[in-house]
Amino acid sequence: VQLQASGGGLVQAGGSLRLSCVASGRTFSLYAVGWFRQAPGKEREFVAVVARSASTTYYADSVKGRFTISRDDAKNTAYLQMNSLKPEDSAVYYCAVDQQGSRFGYSDYASEYDYWGQGTLVTVSS
Repeated sequence: VQLQASGGGLVQAGGSLRLSCVASGRTFSLYAVGWFRQAPGKEREFVAVVARSASTTYYADSVKGRFTISRDDAKNTAYLQMNSLKPEDSAVYYCAVDQQGSRFGYSDYASEYDYWGQGTLVTVSS
């Protein structure tokens, strides 16, 4: 599986961005899809995940209520809608996929993920 993340950019605090993650291959529906981020000098951190079942999602506390993750298996694409952005959301955002036997399974551990995209930079100015 190859992943291509896009949609990053420069936005003012309080603004919105939508990130996309497009996957190659025919098995996208077998994977949970997660978003992680890494700011300069910091560890990579979990942001959000959507299970194979699109109604099953989980968020980091820092983004809960502001970010929404979704997926469209017909398009092999996952999205991260980011609203009410804050300067501390600035980071390189990565999408990744985690093969799951269960439609409702997911993980917030980066080590569980099988394939990663190249990252897209989000910069939020104050």
